[in-house]
Amino acid sequence: RLDFNFGLRLDIPEGNFRVKISDFDTEQVYFDKYISGGRLLSVEQYFIRWHIEVFLDEQLIFSHTLNLEGQPVTIMSRISTIGDLIALLPYFRELKKRYRCKLSLCLKDHFTELVSQLYPDLNQIDEVDFNTYATYFPIMLMSSFPFVPVDTRKMSMNRIGGMLFGIDYFPPKAVFKPTAPPVTNEPYVCIAVQASMTPKSWLYPGGWDIVIDYLKSLGYRVFCIDKEKEYTSHDLTIRKPEGAEDFTGNHPLIERANMLYHAEFFIGLGSGLSWIAYAVDCPVVMICGFSQDWFEFYTPYRVANRKVCNGCFNDFRVEFLREGSCPYHKKTPRAMECQKKISPRMVIDAIERLIIDHNLTPPALA
Repeated sequence: RLDFNFGLRLDIPEGNFRVKISDFDTEQVYFDKYISGGRLLSVEQYFIRWHIEVFLDEQLIFSHTLNLEGQPVTIMSRISTIGDLIALLPYFRELKKRYRCKLSLCLKDHFTELVSQLYPDLNQIDEVDFNTYATYFPIMLMSSFPFVPVDTRKMSMNRIGGMLFGIDYFPPKAVFKPTAPPVTNEPYVCIAVQASMTPKSWLYPGGWDIVIDYLKSLGYRVFCIDKEKEYTSHDLTIRKPEGAEDFTGNHPLIERANMLYHAEFFIGLGSGLSWIAYAVDCPVVMICGFSQDWFEFYTPYRVANRKVCNGCFNDFRVEFLREGSCPYHKKTPRAMECQKKISPRMVIDAIERLIIDHNLTPPALA
């Protein structure tokens, strides 16, 4: 018995069998041994064009090369973080297109409506029964081979899906069509001051208040769309800025997508709401020094201070997520300076460039 529902899975009966397993494209041999009875499981669960040969008494009796064409294939996503999934989604559709398979997605519940709107051509299912030819479990794992081909800290999030699915080009983004009108007819800007962990937040004292006052001086309404009014982790508490209107709450992602689609622009962090804004083509000012410029999606309005310690998220010599704060300067005055020493002037400069580039006319200047 052979399938590809947990990587490569091959059952061998009792007998004098020699099994050879290789990558059909690269000819790399993963396994070539005699075996009598048992199950072979590959550690690799990403796309490999497996080639299996089984010999009995040195005579080839079975040969198969993975071929997804016309086959039922499932992607089961355990991902709960917004940015990771949005970065992978174009590759899900490209997998279906390139290999001409019958693809189904099994996603976390809170993603289904937004994904249906972005990719209506992708079939979604509630459960996986594994009566399929292949099942993939994509994840952006900070680990070395063989669980992923490359530690995902070493490449752009927009390229990781290609690495996992054997696609060596950037597939096109989806085109988002809003499902609701704007929340107001007045020009507004959305902000988000929280991330999955507080060390990713902008930590310049009073920085958000200065930027919000600037936006209001231009006549914009400013909506804070974080999930929580207040969020604490790693001994840091991040609160909704007083000057921003309160649109916080655990709203469906499709509501956030609609709100961002109609916004003039978005100001956020290296976090999920920035990725939703990117997905719906809302211009993004990203305040982010903890990772390198190439890691998240490209925006010309990324704000980082590269003159201080920065980018440790992509430094595989340390564990940013495990450390939970500043791996190099914890408990010193320089702790998290990558997020503390981004000045409001730098953020306002990016906003001014965005307004010019997108031919926006702030209400106060109309």
